[in-house]
Amino acid sequence: MRIISGKYKGNLVSFHADNIRPTTDRVKESEFNILRERVEGARVLDLFAGTGSLGIESLSRGASELTMVESSGKSIDIIRKNLTKLKVQEAVKILQKDVLIFLRNYEGEPFDLVFADPPFTKSMADEVVLTYSQSKVFHATTILTIESGRKEKLEDDYPPLFRYDKREFGDKVLSFYAKKSETQ
Repeated sequence: MRIISGKYKGNLVSFHADNIRPTTDRVKESEFNILRERVEGARVLDLFAGTGSLGIESLSRGASELTMVESSGKSIDIIRKNLTKLKVQEAVKILQKDVLIFLRNYEGEPFDLVFADPPFTKSMADEVVLTYSQSKVFHATTILTIESGRKEKLEDDYPPLFRYDKREFGDKVLSFYAKKSETQ
């Protein structure tokens, strides 16, 4: 596992945790190539942060702020070790919370980019996007990316959101959601 581009490019700490399925470099590279111009200066939310790989990658590529939400204490320890190892200088907010509760209760400023990589042991992508679609974490131009299993239920529309892109990588699916504009 590594940060593949930018100022924090390098290897992440090695770990053993049954609850974490790291995003592969291939998936991450595709994801960031699609989001390329959206990352610079973005306020980023990393849901189910795991090792922090997606969030740190976004900081490495120029995101201005990062909030990570993760319920596992073991994962939060790994995130902190990765931030220390890579000497991340930006302030990063790490919240030990259940993601669905966080989404339901969020009242702060909306984010520009949201990454979600729910646990592979649960089929919850549909519930995550549905809960997200009813939350206050996004604004008119926010992009949500979510990883899911190929066999998981995931709709094209969660009003006011729609899936505008979908990429498949073996048994993984990477979906991109945005808010429908008034003209769509």
